[in-house]
Amino acid sequence: MNKKYVYFFGNKIAEGNGSMKQILGGKGAGLAEMTRIGLPVPGGFTLTTEVCDIYYKNNKKYPEEVGEQVDRNLKNLEKIVGKTLGDPNDPLLVSVRSGASISMPGMMETILNLGLNDKSVHGLANKTGNRRFAYDAYRRFIMMYGSTAKDIEREKFDEIFDEIKNTKTRKRLGIAKDIKINDTDTDTDELVETVEEFKKLYKKELGTDFPQDPIVQLWGAIDAVFGSWMGDKAVKFREVEKITGILGTAVSVVQMVFGNMGDTSGTGVCFTRDPSTGENIFYGDYLVNAQGEDVVAGIRTPMKLEELDKKNHEVYQQLIEVRKKLEYHYRDMQDLEFTVEEGKLYMLQCRSGKRSPKAAFDIAIDFVNEGLISKEEAVSRIKPKDIEGVFYPVIDSSQKEQLKSSYIASGIDAVPGAAVGKVVFNAKDAEEWTERGEKVILVRKETSPEDVGGMHAAQGILTATGGKTSHAAVVARGWGKCCIVGCGVLEVDYEKKEMRVKKTVVKEGELITLDGSHGFIYKGALKLSMPELPQSYFTLMKWVDEIRKLGVRTNADTPYDAEIAKKHGAEGIGLCRTEHMFFDTEPRRLAIQEMIIADTLEDRKKALDKLLPFQITDFKGIFTCMNNLPVTIRLIDPPLHEFAPHTEEQQKKVAIQLGVTLDVVKSRVDQLAETNPMLGHRGCRLAVTYPEILEMQVTAIITAACQCVKEGVIVHPEIMIPLIIDKKEFELLEKQVRKVAESIISTMGVTVPYKVGTMIEIPRAALLADEIAEHAEFFSCGTNDLTQMTLGMSRDDSGRFLPDYVDEKKAAIFHDDPFQSVDQKGVGALVKMAVDKGRSVRKDLKVGVCGEHGGEAVSVKFFAGIGLDYVSCSPLRVPIARLAAAQYELEKKKR
Repeated sequence: MNKKYVYFFGNKIAEGNGSMKQILGGKGAGLAEMTRIGLPVPGGFTLTTEVCDIYYKNNKKYPEEVGEQVDRNLKNLEKIVGKTLGDPNDPLLVSVRSGASISMPGMMETILNLGLNDKSVHGLANKTGNRRFAYDAYRRFIMMYGSTAKDIEREKFDEIFDEIKNTKTRKRLGIAKDIKINDTDTDTDELVETVEEFKKLYKKELGTDFPQDPIVQLWGAIDAVFGSWMGDKAVKFREVEKITGILGTAVSVVQMVFGNMGDTSGTGVCFTRDPSTGENIFYGDYLVNAQGEDVVAGIRTPMKLEELDKKNHEVYQQLIEVRKKLEYHYRDMQDLEFTVEEGKLYMLQCRSGKRSPKAAFDIAIDFVNEGLISKEEAVSRIKPKDIEGVFYPVIDSSQKEQLKSSYIASGIDAVPGAAVGKVVFNAKDAEEWTERGEKVILVRKETSPEDVGGMHAAQGILTATGGKTSHAAVVARGWGKCCIVGCGVLEVDYEKKEMRVKKTVVKEGELITLDGSHGFIYKGALKLSMPELPQSYFTLMKWVDEIRKLGVRTNADTPYDAEIAKKHGAEGIGLCRTEHMFFDTEPRRLAIQEMIIADTLEDRKKALDKLLPFQITDFKGIFTCMNNLPVTIRLIDPPLHEFAPHTEEQQKKVAIQLGVTLDVVKSRVDQLAETNPMLGHRGCRLAVTYPEILEMQVTAIITAACQCVKEGVIVHPEIMIPLIIDKKEFELLEKQVRKVAESIISTMGVTVPYKVGTMIEIPRAALLADEIAEHAEFFSCGTNDLTQMTLGMSRDDSGRFLPDYVDEKKAAIFHDDPFQSVDQKGVGALVKMAVDKGRSVRKDLKVGVCGEHGGEAVSVKFFAGIGLDYVSCSPLRVPIARLAAAQYELEKKKR
């Protein structure tokens, strides 16, 4: 039996269903499911994502069965519709649409009105009695097919159409030069002329006539949609969204229904709840006498959905019923696309709607309260970026005078939050300026999928046209990025690189502030502040903590950071870097530099004695803040060279303060220099060479702990020795730690339970973890250095070549940057080895992770799966780690 590559839907019967997203893509699965549950859906068929996969693996050729199945399904569609594709008298027209299993709004191609040619356009005109509509459809098709399937620049078609509108339409209607001519203002003759000019352009660009055979058109369009899977904008979007492991896009061929047949027709996009606020209201945009691309592209600013009720009450009430049915059916907020053809409603798409971070939490809680989903499902639906988003800044309301004086204009509040940045007018500049450290706001007349890289780089997005369902709004919402659209008074001049609102002019590089929560635009940089978190966030995170088993600590070096982390749910400190404390003030820097310059043990101890009270104060503050929670303190890790004065000016200053000559300082700094300091004299190696450093730090830790105990603070210090490679090395230093600690505890007369352990950050330590665990009471896997050591890559230098290693168009060796998401096959295997070997010797061995990976969701789930006790991450990543740990438990149950 031949493999099935094409699935049919139509006439209330569908071969596929909503659970087949991986095969039919989101759009194909949605069309099939809506057909199955009896909604008004035009007929069609879907080529699976497997075809896309084979297309690329087979040098852009299809299996023989695909052609046969497309032909059979096309005949089936013609039969149920009662029309033939491209028939000169009464043509069936189709759209050819993309749709991957994961939503990629606007990133791949769609072609509408396929089947029109020089003969069938007359048939369409005669059958509908609307010649203008027929030629409007034909000019759209030529433009879409030419730009999408044949790579003719879209701007060349736009220039031709704009020229006709400005020379013919403007003159005919007597419209002033400063007023925009809309597409709907053109008459039949002007559209006929546009079609002829488009065909001339097509022949000029390609050396051949526009194809008249509808089957040639169909396969050209299918090729184009599959080809768009590897288009620059689609690849960039997947890179930004970290989308990997899916086969490709499906292609749906769907009977055309027309929203551009006059005032009783139109097209719209709507959400079953407000995607910005999460409020339970029906929200969307509608354009009269338009096709779907017009709404999403933001070419015209649409009317609000509720205004459709006034224009066609019956259709609006039908939509209300569709809203209820689909939201109940899918148990999620839905993003719907629809067309009204001469008063009749057709549903063209349904998918889970993108929403703002706040809305994500509010909707999840509301759905639980409404009995549609469980608490567990609510937790599984929240994404890490939703958590990041609720912490995005808002405009500080205290600056009232500045808010009044700097106000420029207002638009549609598409995505809440606030952003400050320098104005740029194209995506390329946004990316380049961001790379050099600038914060930018991308300002466009309207955005297109080609702008996705710049949109992602920008702090915020501002457009002159479009609504809450335009491309800019949908994409920005998916990223939780501040966005204002539809600012009708905004004039954008790309040539002069400036934006104008009446007499106010803002040039490229000047600062503006966007208030995406209210749609306000301000000149200059206003002060931003942190928002008040919604109650729904706290409710859901409480459910998260009830589900997860993996502990979550924080990396914190100060009481301030520790306090922030505790507010975010940290259950202790997994990494306190003592060396960061040495840079905190000038006396500290001088003391550590004095210790470095010293060439005798006595002088080094004198300098360390100056550091001791600072360290005691630091540790006491952290223990007090983390009362009754574990605190893992790493002994000094970087090479001494990092603390040395490097410029001559700094060296002179140190020489004067220490009462030595400049030559002495220079000589000592030169002695400390290393060719490869990462693999040099650092970590535990410093303690072996200079045991007095270890002695000072342990003294500070245990003294602070004893003082805290006397003051009623419960302490759980964990002393971590970094960069261990051998059992003997650890045993030597562990004895020194315990000797110092026990002496202080005995002298101070208190009981302090403490642990001594090590970082697993060198592959040899993982390989010998069972031997090291004979003495170590805990392991903390330092995945930052372990990744560098395992891959032989410097995270500081790999930026020159690593992008090629994760680029699916190039080497594609990694799915993701291994310094951001742990390399599970290599580094992950070493971490698992350390866990298994260590616990084979010491069953109660506590093992955690304290690298950057501890706050990355995919990595956290991996660590939970191999049996770690906790992960540790920066304070603001703590909620993300908590969420990922809970989601791991839910995913494990489903396996």
